[in-house]
Amino acid sequence: MQKLAKTMFPMYSELIFKVALRGETLLASPRWNKGTAFTREERNAFGLTGRLPSRVNTIEEQCERAYDQLRSRESPIQKNSFLQSLKEQNWVLYYSLLSRHLKELTSIIYTPTEAEAIANYSHLFRRSEGLFLSFLDQDSMERDFLEQTRGKDIELIVCTDAEAILGIGDQGVGLFQISSAKSAIYTLLAGINPAKALSVTLDVGTDNDTLLNDDLYVGWPSKRIRGVEYDKFIDKFVQLIRKHQPHCLLHFEDFGVTNAQRLLELYRNEHSVFNDDIQGTGAVTLAALMAAIGVTKSKLADQRYVIFGAGSAGLGIAKQIRDAIILTDGMSREEANKNFYLVDRFGLIKQSLGPNKIRLALQEFVRPDEEWSNVPTNDTGEIELLEVVRKVRPTVLVGCSTKGGAFTEIVVRTMKEGCERPIIFPLSNPSNLVEVDPKDANDWTGGMALLATGSPFPPAKMPNGKDYVIAECNNALIYPGLGFGSMLSQSRRMTDGMIIAGARRLAALSPALKDPDSGLLPDFQDAPAANLEVAIAVAEQAFDEGIQGVSWIRKQVRTKAEEKQWKPVYGRYEYDEQGAK
Repeated sequence: MQKLAKTMFPMYSELIFKVALRGETLLASPRWNKGTAFTREERNAFGLTGRLPSRVNTIEEQCERAYDQLRSRESPIQKNSFLQSLKEQNWVLYYSLLSRHLKELTSIIYTPTEAEAIANYSHLFRRSEGLFLSFLDQDSMERDFLEQTRGKDIELIVCTDAEAILGIGDQGVGLFQISSAKSAIYTLLAGINPAKALSVTLDVGTDNDTLLNDDLYVGWPSKRIRGVEYDKFIDKFVQLIRKHQPHCLLHFEDFGVTNAQRLLELYRNEHSVFNDDIQGTGAVTLAALMAAIGVTKSKLADQRYVIFGAGSAGLGIAKQIRDAIILTDGMSREEANKNFYLVDRFGLIKQSLGPNKIRLALQEFVRPDEEWSNVPTNDTGEIELLEVVRKVRPTVLVGCSTKGGAFTEIVVRTMKEGCERPIIFPLSNPSNLVEVDPKDANDWTGGMALLATGSPFPPAKMPNGKDYVIAECNNALIYPGLGFGSMLSQSRRMTDGMIIAGARRLAALSPALKDPDSGLLPDFQDAPAANLEVAIAVAEQAFDEGIQGVSWIRKQVRTKAEEKQWKPVYGRYEYDEQGAK
């Protein structure tokens, strides 16, 4: 098991920033504002003496005050609103506060609280941030893009077309909140400079009738654009990025199931493109799986996989594991595909379902009908999960169906009959949609199951009375590191090899490799250190594949990564008319 280094913020007081802003303009800049932490010398130099109370505070004192204010808000959505306001005022204070209360506050700025903020975006709207590119205004797209990015070294663009956030679906421009939150997580957990990140909403309309009938909806009130017009709009955006920000990472977020995989495949060989719903979910699940087979002393190729839920996440998980089998165990693609059984709302994905029920992206995993000729079906001729488990005797069962309770006691007990240590990952979010409570899965397998979930759960009791830690398959344990590794190396693409290298590094940090009763993945409190290790592995893999775009050499990766990370610490400012704004 590889050890995680404890990350501490270095003292940045020796850093000097040349800043061209003064007075009220400086206080209004979240990038440069220090609030009451401006020193007396800075207050004199920047015309702030009469604009601030007399006392100079440290960042620790500011965080204490902000945390007290946060705690006075009663509901999670009120806390979310407070933190959003703080982010709009002072980046250093915002990220410093989050870092000090990482596990508590990540759930406020990200899932699950962010879903409520997204659903109420138009009614909570106060101030615009990021970039909104509307189909209605596509003729001015390049001008609008350059207004936001001209003269800036953008390293990360997180974009969404707002069609499919898990659990609440199409939320129109409200999904800007998820782009913004994902970008914040990159900064919080991987140290991406927020001044070099841009959140983008691609407003192509919405099919959410509630929003269309809401007079306060702030997006384009039109039915969602699809087909050729949609593709041209997306392509125009991607080509602008390739033209003006050729070295940045383009992160696709919450695109619909008909577009997510298709767009990823279309652009991944042209630019460094990443889809967290597909690749991030697949990568963190692969890391947990690698840790699990480290416990069972087996190989990826030895497993039989049943994936319950064949949407973007389920398919992404299947492909990520399949690709890892090919790279690590030397199996052919065709043979590796045979290890997978995908089940969706039409039951097992098999030939006789026909093209109307099997989308093109699933074709590699379609099972031949002759395998199942003697297997019982339901009234509509579909083969349900229990019958698949009875026949396949899977060693790995993954749920991403949002069908709460689908892994019933008989399903889990039947799986246990076929293997000694069943690997069960009920990943659906939120927790009320999880396929099985991990406590029940633990009980039904006599404490033998290796478990990971998509939401946080308390430990389960083992038969000997010990606690078994339930790993949380949280994408934030890996996607910031995957992205940072690509940005650090300026790789021309985000390859499967880079993602697998990141997953392998995260798996090596598994506490379960030292104690089988510990979690399969690091605790979320260790996410910053884990993502740094992931980033280093990803960048090293980019060098191994010869697709890096930097002039320094591979053995410098760790040093360069540590140097590049942005930390929420104040530096010293000097006024300069030619300085930063």
